[in-house]
Amino acid sequence: MTARTVRLAYGETGLELAIDPAVTTVVTPVHHPVAQPADVLLRRALREPVAGPPLRDRVRPGQTVAISACDGTRPQPRELMIPAILAELDGIVRLEDVVVLVATGTHRGNSAAELRAMFGDEIVDTVRIVNHDARDRASLTWLGRHGDDVPVWLNSEWVAADVRITTGFVEPHFFAGFSGGPKLVAPGLAALETVLVLHDARRIGHANATWGVTEGNPVHDDVRAIAAATGVTFALDVILNRDKAVIGAFGGDLLAMHATAARAARDVAMRPVPAPFDVVVTTNSGYPLDQNLYQSVKGMSAAHRITKPGGTIVCAAECRDGFPDHGSYREVLASASSPAALLAEIAARRETVPDQWQVQIQAKIQDDCRVVMHTGTLTEADLATAHLTRTTDIATTVAEALDRAGPGARACVLPEGPLTIPYVPA
Repeated sequence: MTARTVRLAYGETGLELAIDPAVTTVVTPVHHPVAQPADVLLRRALREPVAGPPLRDRVRPGQTVAISACDGTRPQPRELMIPAILAELDGIVRLEDVVVLVATGTHRGNSAAELRAMFGDEIVDTVRIVNHDARDRASLTWLGRHGDDVPVWLNSEWVAADVRITTGFVEPHFFAGFSGGPKLVAPGLAALETVLVLHDARRIGHANATWGVTEGNPVHDDVRAIAAATGVTFALDVILNRDKAVIGAFGGDLLAMHATAARAARDVAMRPVPAPFDVVVTTNSGYPLDQNLYQSVKGMSAAHRITKPGGTIVCAAECRDGFPDHGSYREVLASASSPAALLAEIAARRETVPDQWQVQIQAKIQDDCRVVMHTGTLTEADLATAHLTRTTDIATTVAEALDRAGPGARACVLPEGPLTIPYVPA
């Protein structure tokens, strides 16, 4: 064959993969170059919102402000977005009346060093930053039941603030439809109890709980309902190109803004393919998204959409943080003898347990397909507890899988993982 080299997003360095172009389709994001500087786009979004008045017109002197931002597993340009908001509020509110809440959901809090890398020294040194803790009931406020009977506890500092601003970035999400927008309220700033209901087996197992679907998606319907019922003053989201540069910024009333941003993100990140493939190579978009196996389920899910039943998915994710060790993800994965047994066990439970939703999605993928990991940290024994196998040579693994599939077998490569969501048109 005449080989072609494709660069996979992996950790901070990437990986080179030799492919046979005669039998391999490569699906990448449509490249959208940066047309205007990010600060220009952000300032316009704050001053010319999609819906409702500009940010400055929504804030009065003396008010307290809470800003919700993504945690360290998301490539949000916080170092650009938070200063843009503070610049708009200059002269209206005091910095000592502002708190930035890291919307961790059920993830671990970010370390001091990570916060500096995420926000920049100036923000860390001048604005109070707090990691949300979904398990600390003392830091949460009860707000009633919303959506489809979801018990809602939210971060008390968020609830108490006079002005609440969400900031995020919008991309297709593997069960919530799209990220950003209302997800920066719940699950981002919600209690574990709230998240467990939002991510229960019934909602996660619904056919509409998938990439790119918001309306009629029971997860996103409830996320929207919670944000609408509990109140957001202003929302700011961006969309990113494959280089993680800002190519669009949207501000204003939360739900109208997010719907507009999601439409733009769909055009950037979703690509049709003619038919399913026998083998799909995917990534989790490199660092910081491929820090652990838990997050890498997103890359598997993107590949699963276009892999034939019984086919092979090869996922390249560095996983420098392991499974990770915190949370119950590893324990739940290892609690049954096979993916099919895991699915049966989850279906039989009366209550959701932490990290069950990720395990449920992963088990469904592994029950349909063979999943092989290329990772720099997890051993064969580690991966075996998750019902996964390991490869150190992706090209050889792909060639062997194609041989097993027989004549006419075809492969697909998603070099940027879930930054591009492929789909087979109905």
